[in-house]
Amino acid sequence: MLDHPLQDAEAWVVLFSNSSLPVLRNTRRQLEEMREDVDRVDPRDLAHVILQDPIMAVRVLAYIQPLRGRALQNDITTIAGAIMMSGLQPFFNRFHELPTIEDMLKGEDPHALLGILKIIRRAQRAAAYANDWATWRHDLNMEEVRIAALLHDLAEILVWCFAPKLGLRMEAEQVSHPTMRSATAQLKVLGFTLQELQLALCRVWHLPGLLLRLMDDDNAGQPRVRNVTLAVRLARHSAHGWDDPAIPDDYRDIADLLHLTPEGIKDRLGAEFGPGEPTQPQ
Repeated sequence: MLDHPLQDAEAWVVLFSNSSLPVLRNTRRQLEEMREDVDRVDPRDLAHVILQDPIMAVRVLAYIQPLRGRALQNDITTIAGAIMMSGLQPFFNRFHELPTIEDMLKGEDPHALLGILKIIRRAQRAAAYANDWATWRHDLNMEEVRIAALLHDLAEILVWCFAPKLGLRMEAEQVSHPTMRSATAQLKVLGFTLQELQLALCRVWHLPGLLLRLMDDDNAGQPRVRNVTLAVRLARHSAHGWDDPAIPDDYRDIADLLHLTPEGIKDRLGAEFGPGEPTQPQ
């Protein structure tokens, strides 16, 4: 485990690229159960499992891109498409005996595991919001929007996995300075922002350009990107409760995206997800 930041974002990219990235223990358990009875596996159920886990999702997308060959002119941008391209047995042969986040952080400060699980839960919520709003907007490929929201904070998750003390330090900075922006805390601790690292990882791992654009907040003028950005923003602001002062602005901006009223957005969130707590992405 790293105690000190590496020299720059490129060094982190090399570290992550040369490491076997860990997944959630529950992801590994479900995949192993499916592998034991592969003939009965429904690809939709397999995709559902993968879409709960940001690291597993990016591992699958990175794995499949070189396999698509020259016959396919378009990138594979969905988990369902990746499974179809791979085939079930080759998929399970490739993703077998995966390392887990829980094992990786064993012996570390217990707050580190709690911290990373909170970030993953936040990513799941963002994906659920994004999927719901993409459905409302009649997006032609809702899973692309959903995956972009799920992976939006992947770099943060990976830093917490490989350098939990730095993750805790960034968290402590914001607790000590409640008005500090997360990007400012990242610059102070790491020397760069996690958005910079995120985009560098996407390029080096040859993730589909479409997903990279959807995850890039600089493109937020585009409706699909705004869908992702607002879902991530609401998940972040509501992570510690629904009294965050930024949430009314979130309601207003989401209402503008969906052509509803802020009150309509609150009603929709309650109807779809309960009291601010979305169901698991389907």
